[in-house]
Amino acid sequence: MKKNNFLFIFFLVFPVSVISPCTIGLENDIPDSLLERFVIPRTGNSIELPSLHLLQTALEGYEILVQDHELVRPEVITIIDFSLPSDQKRIWVLDLLRAKVLFHCLVSHGRKSGELMAEYFSNTPGSNASSLGFYITGETYIGNHGLSLALDGIEKGINDNARERAIVIHGADYVSADFIRKYGRLGRSLGCPAIPEELKKEIIETIKSGSCLFIYRPSESYMSNSQIISKIVSVKKG
Repeated sequence: MKKNNFLFIFFLVFPVSVISPCTIGLENDIPDSLLERFVIPRTGNSIELPSLHLLQTALEGYEILVQDHELVRPEVITIIDFSLPSDQKRIWVLDLLRAKVLFHCLVSHGRKSGELMAEYFSNTPGSNASSLGFYITGETYIGNHGLSLALDGIEKGINDNARERAIVIHGADYVSADFIRKYGRLGRSLGCPAIPEELKKEIIETIKSGSCLFIYRPSESYMSNSQIISKIVSVKKG
């Protein structure tokens, strides 16, 4: 399937109707069919989804990447919400073709980003902090943490040093309910979004090789400096 036909297929498969999603700072500009497929089932759904604003922002950025032919695997998106504390599940892997939550689990942040909450972010090598923004998943490899997934940060000045910093997705035993019970929070990484050891193979195999990852926390600095957010705004104005 050609990537530039992907969103067209959504319009064929998912009928479009009007909804009024809540937005903060951005107007709704993603296909209603995509957003609706996740939003409508919220009522009575025991599976928690990202906040509506986060889901919408992630899908708006995703749409830009699809239009720019950046994604090899546009059928899946990964969203991390660092506005939540580390003792809550705050990573989602979403199947966009079937509007299904594939994974929803714990994820760590960097040591210098904070303890329970991630509050400080950096793109600087050696900072041991997490970086916000849009990424594209890369290749898998076997490293110090076993199976790991390389990440390419695609936002200049925000996360584009991910390769140099070795910011990757990997499993860790400090990402667990047992660790939370003992310390009141997850353990922390050197900036990597570490996931539960028992889920790493499934998650990495699902999202590897060219899918979209969005790491988010409400931040005026990020919103004003993000090239992708700026592009979204420019498209809407144009």
